Amino acid sequence: MKQTRAMSLIEAITNVSVGFGLAITTQMLVFPLFGLHASFADNLALGSIFTGTSIARSYLLRRLFEAIRVRGLTPVPGSR
Repeated sequence: MKQTRAMSLIEAITNVSVGFGLAITTQMLVFPLFGLHASFADNLALGSIFTGTSIARSYLLRRLFEAIRVRGLTPVPGSR
């Protein structure tokens, strides 16, 4: 079954959104260990930038692999 572009985007957003809270928490715990002291607002801003980048990366890679699969350029285990 082919995955639609909309479902690829929903999957990418869901995947990255789930990790957003963990990323913010990790930044708040780890940054001070490296002498970096960011406010909560700064952590949210940084997390948002990384999240947007991650969504774009996930979506583009998903579409690339879907295009490869549809064109039959490489076998995908378990599919025919």
